[in-house]
Parts: sequence; structure tokens; C-alpha cells
Amino acid sequence: MTPDTRLLLFALGAVIALIVLIAHFKWHPFIALIVVSLVMGVAAGMPPGDAVKSFQDGVGGTLGFIAVVVGLGTMLGKMMAESGAATRIATTLIDLFGVPRVHWAIMFVAFIVGIPVFFQVGFVLLIPLVFTIARRTGVSLIKIGIPLVAGLSVVHGMLPPHPAAMLAVGLYKADVGRTILYGLLVGIPTAALAGPVFGAWISPRIVLPAENPVAAQLDSASGEIQEMPSFGISVFTVLIPVILMLLASAADLALDSASSVRSALHFIGQPIVALLLALLFSFWSLGRARHFTRVEVMKFCNDCLAPTATILLVIGAGGGFNQVLVQSGVGRAIADVAIGSHASPLVLAWIVAALIRVATGSATVAMTTAAGIVAPIAMATPGTHAELLVLATGAGSLVLSHVNDAGFWLIKEFFNMTVPQTLKTWTVAETIIGVAGLGFTLLLSLAI
Repeated sequence: MTPDTRLLLFALGAVIALIVLIAHFKWHPFIALIVVSLVMGVAAGMPPGDAVKSFQDGVGGTLGFIAVVVGLGTMLGKMMAESGAATRIATTLIDLFGVPRVHWAIMFVAFIVGIPVFFQVGFVLLIPLVFTIARRTGVSLIKIGIPLVAGLSVVHGMLPPHPAAMLAVGLYKADVGRTILYGLLVGIPTAALAGPVFGAWISPRIVLPAENPVAAQLDSASGEIQEMPSFGISVFTVLIPVILMLLASAADLALDSASSVRSALHFIGQPIVALLLALLFSFWSLGRARHFTRVEVMKFCNDCLAPTATILLVIGAGGGFNQVLVQSGVGRAIADVAIGSHASPLVLAWIVAALIRVATGSATVAMTTAAGIVAPIAMATPGTHAELLVLATGAGSLVLSHVNDAGFWLIKEFFNMTVPQTLKTWTVAETIIGVAGLGFTLLLSLAI
């Protein structure tokens, strides 16, 4: 048995062990992830001390961004819930689209909001709307929630200005404008299949617990709010991070690198800064309508953070598991196997990204690694559109999210699902995105 084969078997065994420990033996995911990560690292040949450090680095690297984003986003969501802003937006969407089509509305909102923001940022911004709409309409949380995550995931994986997509654009020497155009042509039908269509089919088959601790904090279910902010100020408040990030992206393209204006826009367009500014603005824009005192606002911020503690620990441990897989050499072994397949560049890019995604759990790692591997091959293959390579790589990087992906645990904990339920919903939706994204990319390649 070759070393690469042994690594792949260890990785497969680690994933199976995680699922069994959590789903069958009812271990807490945080503990199971730590145990399996350390055992996997040692079994793969890493010195025990290095395995611990790798896990620790993965936790720190993951939470360094996500912890702040989830904290600020949850506070903003709490302000939206308590002020009635989430209810106002939800009511307007329901009136505009009608209850039977509200899950389509959520998908398009997520698609638009997700273009300039990270997946996690868009998720924590919009999840209060999902909770509120689910309560007000009686529609399943899964039927509305899956379109939300599908829309965010598609734009996160396929469209610039997301970092991995931008890196792939550079490696493949693709045109940014055409990549965005082709990404919209491929991404919208892909999100539709994985979101509203699949969500409507799977929702009757998933029964969630009646109580959801996060929903209780982010959904103003304690009674109808009479003095709600206007629809315009509610939407503007939640879109502030989106607007600031779009301005930062536009400044990067339009202004000289030495420009002070570009530096300022780049600073306020950072996800953490943009969310912080939106939260501070919400204290005035949303709190004013309800005449909240500073003491009440502080209480809201404190109350909403308690349910995120478990979420952050599990997400961090998922990041640690991911790092152990990467540093043990599993990603490299996967790439070597894929290159030996001698497939066309579009299919090869998808295969490499998909295999690295399954092995490491990170869409960003999968897309950036796959683009680096496939770019030289694509350069030597005439007739391949660089923009389509970006889309194929992005689609592959989203396939089959499971227990080694921090996003898996984010969705599981916020929706209060079990591991099997998360596999049946989120994992399948991500796989539909990956497969449909490749299919629509191949179809588009026949037309351009």
C-alpha cells in the first residue's frame, strides 16, 4: 500500500468515526472532533506534538474571523428582531411574493447579499429573516433556510470578488467581468435547484425540535411589535455591510493603490469593520423606533451571545480537523490521484477541487489549490475558456460538505439539526450545487 493510499484511508476512517461517534454514540461534536483530529494526525505520521499544534492552529485560524463575525452578526440580528426590523422585512417579502413563493424570495435576497460578502457574514445577516418568516408563515425552517444557504454558497464559491474566486481568476488569467456574467448565468439556476426546489422537496421529510435556542434570540416571537422601523431603514441597515464591501471592491478596481480614498474604503469594507459599523448604526436606526435605552441595548447584546458559545466551539473544532487533514498531506494525495485521470480541463478542475473539498472540508482551500494545480494544464490545452475554469473549480469546491467543514457545523447548530439531518439537507444541497454547477458550466461551454 502506497503512503498516499494509506493517507486517504485514514481520512475516510476519520470521517466515518466522526459520524459514528456523534450520531450513534451521542458524543458532543466538540469532543468528537478533538479526539478524531488528534488520532488522525498521529495515525497519518505526524508527531503527537505537531498534531496538537496543527489542531490548535486550525481552531485559532477559523475562529479568528468567524468568532467576531458571528458575534457582531448575532448582535445585529438581535437588534433587528427586538426592534421589529426583521418582522418588517419579512412581512413585506411575504406580501410581495406570497407565502407559497417566499422561499424563492429568500434565495434571490441571499444571492444578491452574498455577492460581496463572505458566506458566514451573509448567513448571520439574513438568518433572523428566516426565523421570523418561518414563524409568521408556518412554513418549515428547512424550506426557507435551504434556499438561503444555497444562494449564499453559490456566490461564495463561484463569483468574484470572493477571495478564492479572485485568486482563481488570477491563476487562470480570466476576465473578472466575464467571470461574473458567466457566474450569474450558471449560478442562478444552480441556486434554484439546490435551494427552493430541493428545499421544498426535503422539508416535509425533516422534523426539527420545537425549541431552537438561537431562533428564540433572533426572532421577535414574544408578541407583535407595534412601532416597527420602516422597510427602507430596515433594509438599509442590514445592507450596510454589503454596500461597504462593494465600495471596497470597486475601489480596488478603480483607484490607484497609493490612493488614500482606496485605503479608507478598503478599511471600512473589511467584513469585521463593515459589520461593526452596521451594528453601531442599528443602535440608532432601529433602536430609535422603539425608544430603546442604552441599558436595554446592552442587555440585548449580552443575551444573544450565550447561544453562540457552543456554535463557536464546534466550528473552531471543525477548523482544527480541517487543518490536521491539510497538514497531514491528505489534500496533496487527493490532487495526485485526480491529475492521473487525464480528464478535460473543465472536468479535471472540478474533480481536483471536489476531492480536496471532501478531504479537507474547506471550499477556499479546495478552490485555490485546485486552480494552482490545473492552471498549467489548462494553459497547455487550447480552446478552454478561463472564465469557465473558474466556475468549474468553484462548483467542485462546494460539493459534499460534511463533518470536516466548519460551515456544516454552523448550519447544524443554527438550525438545531442532528448530524444525520444536516447530512440530508445541507450536504445534499451543497452536492447539488457542485454537480449542477458543473453541468450548467459544461452547457455554457457549448454556447460560447
